[in-house]
Amino acid sequence: MTVELRFFERRDFHQLMEWVDSPEFLMQWAGPSFSFPLTEKQLDDYLEDSNLDRSEKYIYSVIQKDTGKLIGHISLVHIDRYNRSGRIGRVLVGDPKARGNRVGRQMVQSVLKIAFEELHLHRVSLGVFDFNKPAITCYENLGFQKEGLLRDTALVNGSYWNLWEMSLLEGEWEQLKGEI
Repeated sequence: MTVELRFFERRDFHQLMEWVDSPEFLMQWAGPSFSFPLTEKQLDDYLEDSNLDRSEKYIYSVIQKDTGKLIGHISLVHIDRYNRSGRIGRVLVGDPKARGNRVGRQMVQSVLKIAFEELHLHRVSLGVFDFNKPAITCYENLGFQKEGLLRDTALVNGSYWNLWEMSLLEGEWEQLKGEI
């Protein structure tokens, strides 16, 4: 299964809202920046000032190339052109049939290509909850390094979640891009 990215649009809202079906899943996907249930108003606010020529955030829908079906979501945010850094966020393989087919890897690779080859960033970071082993493995296989564990960052249903901070530098991307 091959994927491509296109900018996230209002026509994608309903599918994303359907995928995010619990407060816990919303926290895992987006952190504390949204409240459950996800609404069109929240997504309109999320899209504000995005996907423009000099935006600080680019928000993408992930499309299955051969069918044109929406199967996921990913963003590149906190783009700092002076320091040449950005952050991957809100990574979601929403379609259960697409999971386990290296779709997450393709999504992240596509965003890294934009970050390093189009925007000429030097550093791309992300955060992932420590229990999300498949995502951590995916990121490590793409060259991300763990920088530190942020303990008890989110209180969810009476339990605290830990968050791994990870990053990839442009030189590491250059070395890896021939191997992936």
